[in-house]
Amino acid sequence: MSVNQQDRQTYYISIGAGEIFSAPNVSPWQFKINATEQEIGKLRQIFNANYNNSMIDFARAHVPFVEYHNDSTNDRYDENLIQVYQLIYQLGDQEAKDHIDSIGILEDFTSE
Repeated sequence: MSVNQQDRQTYYISIGAGEIFSAPNVSPWQFKINATEQEIGKLRQIFNANYNNSMIDFARAHVPFVEYHNDSTNDRYDENLIQVYQLIYQLGDQEAKDHIDSIGILEDFTSE
């Protein structure tokens, strides 16, 4: 079943803050996307997972014998961030796509 353009709404995404806005003037944002409620739900889940990882990393930072580069929460955070950029690339406007292309974060995923 295809999604009608009517089922999509415009959202504004702040990756650093892990926030999704339905109005552009609420807070600073970097990307504009058109998404369904389900797609926004998926994006929120990823942001929530990264927030939880950040809390675990904060606790880990106070344990000096755990090496940063051997911490699996860092890997999960990076994987989630790639998923966020993939969704934004898929759902974003041309400006979002151009910016993501320019930073090269999805080089292995966007070349076809």
